Amino acid sequence: MITLYTFGPYFGLPDGSPFVVKAMTLLRMAGLDYREDNGGYGKAPKGKLPYIDDADVIVADSTFIRLHIEEKYGFNFDAGLSDRDRAQSWAVEKMCEDHLYWALLDARWGDKANFARGPAHFFDAMPAPLRPLIGGMIRNKTLGSLRAHGLGRHPRPQIESLAARDLAAISAILGDRPYLMGEAPCAADAAVFGMVSGVLAPIFDTPIRTAAETHPNLTAYRDRMLTRYFAPAAGA
Repeated sequence: MITLYTFGPYFGLPDGSPFVVKAMTLLRMAGLDYREDNGGYGKAPKGKLPYIDDADVIVADSTFIRLHIEEKYGFNFDAGLSDRDRAQSWAVEKMCEDHLYWALLDARWGDKANFARGPAHFFDAMPAPLRPLIGGMIRNKTLGSLRAHGLGRHPRPQIESLAARDLAAISAILGDRPYLMGEAPCAADAAVFGMVSGVLAPIFDTPIRTAAETHPNLTAYRDRMLTRYFAPAAGA
């Protein structure tokens, strides 16, 4: 069975990381059985989660997990899409992962109150005296990565305004369709769902969440994906 290395459920979400949620959704879309292990961060081959172990084949990064599923199991996430739709869905996915994600990171880690509500709890299993020390070190490292990316060099209101434009773009592309490209989910839906559900997590008080909530189709989309892929199994 495939092992997916995760952080674990946080913030009312299937996982605290939108990239792990993406990988979980891809595996469920493909109908593949898997188990979760939230103890693998220290052995992550690229220093990040998610990664999978599939019969001793290690695949790191959610996008390469997608490619592995397609190549090994023959599952076509974008079946029925035109070349134009495939290109558009890829562009939206990468806007989410390489732009909106960093704004979400700033909202969670940069705002001290949100950090205390959310990411600080990643360190709850540590001895109490070490939590503020280790948490502070990881927070500083994360904010350093945000600055190195470039988005973190902007004042927070500017970051929030850019995130609001991303969310408006996703909403406009989604329109009144149930999924990003139409009646059936595609690969990009796993990524978009992971990011949109993270933005909408009510535990975080941020203008980015408020911006997302002005688009009813985004909250409906989040709920639709949750129901389709993460609703408890009957009798569970």
